[in-house]
Amino acid sequence: MNPALRETLVTAVTLLAFAVVGSALLAATYALTRPQILASEAAERRARIAETLPAGSFDNDLVRTARVLAPDPLLGLDRPAHYYLATRQGQATAVVLEAVAPDGYSGDIRLLIGIGRDGRITGVRVSAHKETPGLGDYIEAAKSRWIHVFDGRSLTDPPASGWKVRKDGGQFDYMTGATVTPRAVVAAVHRALQYFEQHKDRLLAVPSHVQEQSHDRARNP
Repeated sequence: MNPALRETLVTAVTLLAFAVVGSALLAATYALTRPQILASEAAERRARIAETLPAGSFDNDLVRTARVLAPDPLLGLDRPAHYYLATRQGQATAVVLEAVAPDGYSGDIRLLIGIGRDGRITGVRVSAHKETPGLGDYIEAAKSRWIHVFDGRSLTDPPASGWKVRKDGGQFDYMTGATVTPRAVVAAVHRALQYFEQHKDRLLAVPSHVQEQSHDRARNP
C-alpha cells in the first residue's frame, strides 16, 4: 500500500476512534448527570411555585401533580403550559397558573399566578423575563416588593377600570421611566383572574385518587 495512503487511513481511523470514544463519554456523562439535573430543576420549580401560596396551605407535591393547560389568549399562551392544583387533606385550596405577558418591553414575561379557591390572588412571581437590567428588576420578588401589590386582589378588587397602572388611570404603582413592564404584568394578572373565573370548577376539581390518598394518610398517619 502506498505509504501516504496508509498514513491517511491510520489518521482517519484514529480520529474516528477518538470521536467514538468521545461521544460515548459524553453520552455516559449525560446519562449519569441528567437525573440530578432534572431533580434540581424540579426542586427549584417547587420552591418558586410555593412562593405564590400561603405557607401550610397545601400538602401535595405540586410539580408531580401538574396538569396541562391548553393554549388560551387569556393566559397569553400560544402553546400548552401547566397549572398546579394545591390541595390540603384532599381538598382544593388554590391553583397556580402559568401565564405569559406577551407585551413586555423586551418580549415575553413568564408568570406564576397563585389564586385561592375564593378567587383572591395568593401570590405572583416572575419565572422568566428579558426586560432591561435595572428597569426590569423591580418585577422580581428577590429585588423589589412591587410584585406583592397583587396579593389579596381579585377580579372585582379593584374593579375592571382599576386594573391598570396609575399612569393609565388605574390603581397600580409603577416605576418612573418604566411603564411598559408593569403595564404588561398588571394586564396579564387581570386576564388570568378572568380565566380562573371562567374555568374555576375544572381547575379546582380534585381527582378521586388524590382524595383517596388523603383519606389513607388520615387513617394511617
